[in-house]
Amino acid sequence: MKRTPGPVKQKAIFIDKDGTLVNDIPYNVVPGLIDIYSDAIEGLRILKADGFLVIVVSNQSGIAHGYFSMEDLQISIESLKRSFEKAGVNMDAFYCCPHHPHGKVTKYAKVCRCRKPAPGLLLRAGRDLNVDLHASWMIGDILDDVEAGNRASCHTILIDRGNETIWSINDRRQPDFIAQTVAEAARFIHSSIRSKS
Repeated sequence: MKRTPGPVKQKAIFIDKDGTLVNDIPYNVVPGLIDIYSDAIEGLRILKADGFLVIVVSNQSGIAHGYFSMEDLQISIESLKRSFEKAGVNMDAFYCCPHHPHGKVTKYAKVCRCRKPAPGLLLRAGRDLNVDLHASWMIGDILDDVEAGNRASCHTILIDRGNETIWSINDRRQPDFIAQTVAEAARFIHSSIRSKS
């Protein structure tokens, strides 16, 4: 009997939110205070043109600490999606970790497998969206993002906006490339694709 091939796996850009896509205001979910970096829009346009899904993966421990609710975050996410759509970039999915081991909200106060540097968000998105993790990239502004990407078997890029303060680098925390902006990261990924074709 001839086997029917399964669905073709997709490639994705997993990207951090605060400090990578938008200005990092701690625990902010107020849509009017979310300032998208112009280089992020430019970079995501390049990556979407190259056929990547754009999947935001974000630690949101403010939920565990009781600073805002999951509903507040959802309103913020929808606003962010609309802003990107107006700029011509479709955000394919948003995955967040609401946990923190020292949180005040009992439901979310725990050690979990989804809080970066753990790879849980990427692994879950990979399963949900049929993503080829080996052909995908994780982009973030701190080494916890890099570690999460490496542990999920993705390629990784650190955006050095000055947000990483503890430069503890080991095999898991070594990025494939360090860029100053998301646009620079996107051009590097684009070039790497062309060099393999």
